[in-house]
Amino acid sequence: MSMQSLSEQEIIRREKLAGLQRLGIDPYPAPLFPVSHYSAAIRHTFTDETADQFQEVCLAGRIMSVRDMGKASFAVLQDSQGRIQVYVRKDDLARGEDTSLYDVVWKKLLDIGDFIGIKGFVFRTKLGEISIHVKELTFLGKSLRPLPVVKEADGHTFDAVTDPEFKYRQRYADLVINPSVKETFVKRTKLVNSIREFLNSHGALEVDTPVLQSIPGGATARPFITHHNALDVPFYLRIANELYLKRLIVGGFDWVYEFSRDFRNEGMDRTHNPEFTILEFYTAYKDYLWMMNVTERLLEKAAVDVTGSADVPVGDKTISFKAPFHRISIYDAIHEHTGFDVSTLDEDGLRDVCRKLDIDVAPSMGKGKLIDEIFGGRCEHHYVQPTFIIDYPVEMSPLTKKHRSKQGLVERFELMINGKEVANAYTELNDPIDQRERFEEQVRLMERGDDEAMFIDYDFLRALEYGMPPTAGIGIGIDRLCMLLTNQPSIQDVLLFPQMRPEKWETDEEAAAE
Repeated sequence: MSMQSLSEQEIIRREKLAGLQRLGIDPYPAPLFPVSHYSAAIRHTFTDETADQFQEVCLAGRIMSVRDMGKASFAVLQDSQGRIQVYVRKDDLARGEDTSLYDVVWKKLLDIGDFIGIKGFVFRTKLGEISIHVKELTFLGKSLRPLPVVKEADGHTFDAVTDPEFKYRQRYADLVINPSVKETFVKRTKLVNSIREFLNSHGALEVDTPVLQSIPGGATARPFITHHNALDVPFYLRIANELYLKRLIVGGFDWVYEFSRDFRNEGMDRTHNPEFTILEFYTAYKDYLWMMNVTERLLEKAAVDVTGSADVPVGDKTISFKAPFHRISIYDAIHEHTGFDVSTLDEDGLRDVCRKLDIDVAPSMGKGKLIDEIFGGRCEHHYVQPTFIIDYPVEMSPLTKKHRSKQGLVERFELMINGKEVANAYTELNDPIDQRERFEEQVRLMERGDDEAMFIDYDFLRALEYGMPPTAGIGIGIDRLCMLLTNQPSIQDVLLFPQMRPEKWETDEEAAAE
């Protein structure tokens, strides 16, 4: 980066960097700094009775503000657990007659955002604020770019930067200045850990399956395509891991799961990101009825572990994750919210219903897609509290076992929460002949122009021909579930680094030419 493209503040910070170096201070030292305490632990445990335990503490972090009082200063230090006030006196940092560590380094060369290490003792100020009296100071890292200005009052942020372009593109800075953002991602990890604990305690085995696949199977979605140079063949980033997990059921595992990073080359909005995380698990000798019961218990536990309660605030609503959840068939849901009974309609009849409901549909859409459009456009948003939408038509579910008692349906459910799908589950299709016919129907849809239709996975058919036991399977959208449990309105708010259009960077040559 040329000096011509730097802001005035960035130029000044580089001059301070040079000033540190002239004093013989390495602005980016390598040695280990012996941190012994963290801000949150000190604030939570320090009392007048425990003061003797805090006579020697060592902390490290960023300087977030400084209040200069001449021969002394108060500052705010931010570490990985929060913020704490520090008190710095000129006399404490003096090395005999040399006062440069305070007069020059602290007062003139230090900037907001710089990393320092401090040693000292904990005390309570006259105003009652727990603080660190600094006895030793070590410079640990120079910040060359100023953080966005965030106003605070009484220890609370009241104008944290909310510009999405900044928040999502510069998440590293967003995390520094918006403490609540970090808490969202701490809760995300708690969510994953809670689910993993539940599954492990019930005997499930966590596994890994391929991200690069020769056939993008397990879902109806448009894939990303790449090329394997050594094999000189195209590969796809996986849209689902379902077919590989079911291969493991064929191989003799009873219960397998994977937190899968999947990729779908489709639109981006507040509930969709092209790269997302989904939990899938498959259990032998079970069905979708068993899966509904397990899903209720799993999500209730996750809600309590992450938020402390099964009743979770989401926007202006409270969503209860307490089992059991409501259940309704997709045909009954459509009839309830549109007045149309579509259970006996063919493709032409469904198109007529779509016209009457002002739902735009493409010529390539078959019966399953048309029903999906009707439900998505006119019904889905009504299901705020957790609801299992069950018993889908066979045309919508090419990997699902036919219903044991209802002609033309399959044993499938989708879990709707706050008007969006959070989970999708089946009694899995384990009849290889039926599965082949379903794949062939998907090919016919592809020939009509449906670019989300499934390919035929001949190896998966071969696996089924060896025999797969009755199996229940589910996919749970971790990102959408995290949105609910952290009360975030957009999927980008629960992804550390959501996809964005690439930035255009100015080169040194371009800057010099201006």
